[in-house]
Amino acid sequence: MSNSTEYAKVLEIGRPPNIKRLFPHSQALLVSGKVVDRAMIARGDAMTMAANGRNAIVIRGVLQAAQRANSTIIIEIARSEGGANAYCPVNFWNMARIVDAMCNEMNITIPVAIHADHYGIKKEEDMVMAKVEIPTIFEAGITSIAVDASHMPDDKNLLANIELNTLIPDWAGLETEVGEIKGTLGLSTVDDASFLIKGLNAHGICADWIALNNGTIHGLESSGQGIQVELTSEIHKALAPYGTSGAQHGTSGNSSERLRAIAKETATTKANVATALQMVAWGVDVNDYGNAILDSDGRLQKVKGEGLTEEMWAEMVAFADAQGWQGGDYKKLNLPFENKISGLAKEIRERMCRRVEEFSYNLLVDVFSAEGSADLGKEAIIAAGSHDLGPKADRIEDPLEWTKEKIIARAAELDTDKGPEGDFDD
Repeated sequence: MSNSTEYAKVLEIGRPPNIKRLFPHSQALLVSGKVVDRAMIARGDAMTMAANGRNAIVIRGVLQAAQRANSTIIIEIARSEGGANAYCPVNFWNMARIVDAMCNEMNITIPVAIHADHYGIKKEEDMVMAKVEIPTIFEAGITSIAVDASHMPDDKNLLANIELNTLIPDWAGLETEVGEIKGTLGLSTVDDASFLIKGLNAHGICADWIALNNGTIHGLESSGQGIQVELTSEIHKALAPYGTSGAQHGTSGNSSERLRAIAKETATTKANVATALQMVAWGVDVNDYGNAILDSDGRLQKVKGEGLTEEMWAEMVAFADAQGWQGGDYKKLNLPFENKISGLAKEIRERMCRRVEEFSYNLLVDVFSAEGSADLGKEAIIAAGSHDLGPKADRIEDPLEWTKEKIIARAAELDTDKGPEGDFDD
């Protein structure tokens, strides 16, 4: 859909109300997460990148790659990364502004969703702040959200999702989660995933995505176990009547072959990529799927002449050492070093962006099969005649069978192993 008249039409009807209000003269196609999900479903056996934009370099490189691949894309930040206690310069309240500005600057015309990932509810007391904060992030341009109450028991997870849904616009993309992301510990099951999705359905809530604990972790992957493809496929098939796609977390440590299998053999349409993009931008030595290659002392290795200058990298390493940070803790360098990186020479910043672009383009085209999905996203908007694509499934479950009391009783009957307790980083 390259015709300027057609694009003008998509731009007119495809941008949600908050985006139109914030950026009334913009030519950037910022859309609901629903548009991206529908585009990938139409593409078939494909998923797109949900790129954690921990810094401006990553966002720029990913947008360039997606435009080149003519792919829909999601730019996201998690609450731990960009919430009230952020360790990244990109956050819930400035991400849409950054993406919109870059899209206009670089003539990016693909559909881009702005996703608040892992809006974590770890205890019931967190609901008080969530009720204040969630409206503010939509006011700031968020177009999609992941309500993650997976740290709580199943009944409280479901009840928190139901209660907070009143604060989320109907047009927005919606992700939910069952089971904390903690590798092979406490793997998700058909029963606990079905409990969450069926309970939402009974209350008229159709989640676009569900994130599972399907064998992966966030950050640097130290185990070869990785994503459990068969388990993921089994759960997705059970949820098919409810219109639920998969959101794959923790992709950075998984091989290209396993990620291709997730795209082709499951209903996954959204694949989160965070740590890999950060490492690639900095010039850290990574394998073909973005996992950092450590030296014999377990330290990150930088490729000379790529990414950051050697002097800047040395300064960052010294800063990390002073804080006692290693490996995955390097993500905390994003906030204190963003301005210093922005002040590097243009050719350095450009080579950082190129590295991100090449890595992301390969993922989108050769691994995720997302190429060409941008046109499908625009077609979905035209077909709906609106920014609001509506739910993918009607209500199936009887709401009288999913009252608060019955939710608590049903949860007590679930026989699931959640694994050890802990503050898993998601």
